[in-house]
Amino acid sequence: MRQTIFLAGNLGRDPELRYTPNGTAMSRLSVATNEKWSGQDGQLQERTIWWRVSVWGKQAENVSQYLKKGSQVFIEGRMDSDPETGGPRLWKGSDGSDRASYEIIARVVKFTGQRGGGASFEPSDKDIPPEAFF
Repeated sequence: MRQTIFLAGNLGRDPELRYTPNGTAMSRLSVATNEKWSGQDGQLQERTIWWRVSVWGKQAENVSQYLKKGSQVFIEGRMDSDPETGGPRLWKGSDGSDRASYEIIARVVKFTGQRGGGASFEPSDKDIPPEAFF
């Protein structure tokens, strides 16, 4: 079986491009998704959820070259969990509070806003290194 998650949102900061010891490019994205609804009292409610996204291979280099903070993106990928617990990754915030987050391993990143011009980069499975799957 395969799981797929779709995100449409905006980058909260510029992509961070790095390379693994074997030379594979990896870019980290911080993506905000927004949800709006009317509460039972009729008042408009809003919530922003932040996602950590990893992009691999040539696609990571393209993302880092063409996207900036505020860029609109559409991401197709899979959710990654803590290998020990199967749940979210747990960490301490800078204020000492406990935090948790799921990470997304991107398979497809589409630039949907003005800055990206609607470009799309779809890697083959060989572009995603084995370490991204564990």
